[in-house]
Amino acid sequence: MSLYGVGKGLFRVYFKLFNRVTVVGRENVPEDKGILLCSNHINNLDPPLVGAMFPRDVHFMAKAELFSIPILGKLIDKVGAFPVKRGMSDKQALRSGMKFLKDGGVVGLFPEGTRSKDGKLGEGLSGAGFFALRPEVRVVPCAIQGSYKPFGRLKIVYGKPVDLSSLREEQGAAKKATQAIMKEIQDLIEIHHK
Repeated sequence: MSLYGVGKGLFRVYFKLFNRVTVVGRENVPEDKGILLCSNHINNLDPPLVGAMFPRDVHFMAKAELFSIPILGKLIDKVGAFPVKRGMSDKQALRSGMKFLKDGGVVGLFPEGTRSKDGKLGEGLSGAGFFALRPEVRVVPCAIQGSYKPFGRLKIVYGKPVDLSSLREEQGAAKKATQAIMKEIQDLIEIHHK
């Protein structure tokens, strides 16, 4: 079993025991093709939660600073994360993400770019829209709700793939695509509010 598989199994047990996590919408996840998984961001544990509960392996785009932390940097690299330099257009990160998607993999993004301090969904960055508009990509919105406190309750909801085909030929489409994705995430949050 791969390091990713071991980690996924351990985190799945942890979240089920200590956060009584429930998963809604697994049937909305395509079994093939490249998937861009876009989620709200409320805690540093969001990536392991989303990765552990998602039915396919997820390659997360992670801030470049994490890769320079001893042990953690090597670990997240081994589980398929790839670095992005925040606050600038990072062509290498875009290339890495596109390769995973073209190969039929899953790329996980938190379009807000940073954790929400108040738990409310912030504005998404247009990088998510850049990936989302590629014809071979299915965009799956995801909402995380609840508390990571020990024995708190967590819920993770996967929505139906977002249809962005009408935006592909439009000017400034990346920003509009990101806005459409963020609206889907917000709708999931509201519909499945605890």
